Amino acid sequence: MSRETTEASAAALKQLLERRFDEVELLIIYIDGMHFGEQCVLAAVGVDVQGRKHVLALREGATENAAAAKDLLQHLVAHGVDPARRRLFIIDGSKALRAAINAVFGGDTPIQRCRNHKLRNVLGRLPREQQAQTASLMRAAMRAAWRMNQKDGMAKFRQIASWLEQDYPDAAAALLEGLEECFTINRLDIPRSLHRCLATSNIVDNPHSGVRDGTRRVCRWRPGMPARWSAAAFLEIEKSFRKIMGFRDLWALKAILDGSQPATRQAVA
Repeated sequence: MSRETTEASAAALKQLLERRFDEVELLIIYIDGMHFGEQCVLAAVGVDVQGRKHVLALREGATENAAAAKDLLQHLVAHGVDPARRRLFIIDGSKALRAAINAVFGGDTPIQRCRNHKLRNVLGRLPREQQAQTASLMRAAMRAAWRMNQKDGMAKFRQIASWLEQDYPDAAAALLEGLEECFTINRLDIPRSLHRCLATSNIVDNPHSGVRDGTRRVCRWRPGMPARWSAAAFLEIEKSFRKIMGFRDLWALKAILDGSQPATRQAVA
C-alpha cells in the first residue's frame, strides 16, 4: 500500500508539473506555503479572466526562502505564464516571495498582502492574556480600515499602531510592516465585489488545510514526500473548484491591470 501511494502521488506531481498555460489568460496568482516538519511546500493557484481557478505548480524546499520561491515562479514562466503580462499577486507577506516576484515578474508588479495573515501576525504579538480581550477590538478596527480608501485606511492603521506602540511595540511594528501592500486592491480601485476573494490567500490555504488534516499523524517527512502528497491533494480538490466570488467583474480588474501597465517593461528571468 505504501508503494502504491508513493507511485500514485509521484504521478500526480508529475502531471501537475507538466501543465502548460500558454493559452490561459491569468489575471491573479495566489502563492502560499505550508510547512511539513522541516520542509515547506509553496503552492501557486491562478485565476483566469473568466474566474476559473487553476492549480499552477508546487515547489518543495527546506524553508520558504527566496530561492525556492524564484524557482517556482521561473517554472511558471517556463510553462507559458508570460512575465510581461501584468497580474495581481496575492501572498502571505513573505519578504522572500516579494523578492522572487520582483526578480521574475518585475518590481512594479502589484501585490496584495493576505489580510488574514496580517491579522494573525499582529494578534500573535500580543501577550496571551491580552489576546482574548483585544482581538475583537483589533479585528473590528483593522477591518474598518480596509473598507476605506488607501490614504484613509493607512492613516487608520498608523493610528492603531500609535495606540499599541507604548505597551506592545512588536504588535505595532507587525501592523505597519508592508503597510502599502495591505491596501493594494484599494489603491487600484478594484470593484468591491472582488475584495473578499482578493484580500486573502484562502484559495491556496483551503487546499493546504485539507493536506494538513490528512497528514496529522505523520511524524517524519522524507524529502519529496510533502510535494507528492500536496500535488495529489490539490489535484483532487481542484475537481470541485468553483469560479471566484465576483467573477463577473473581472473585466474591470483586467482593464485596471492593462491600463496601468507601463509602455516599456522588462522582467528579469
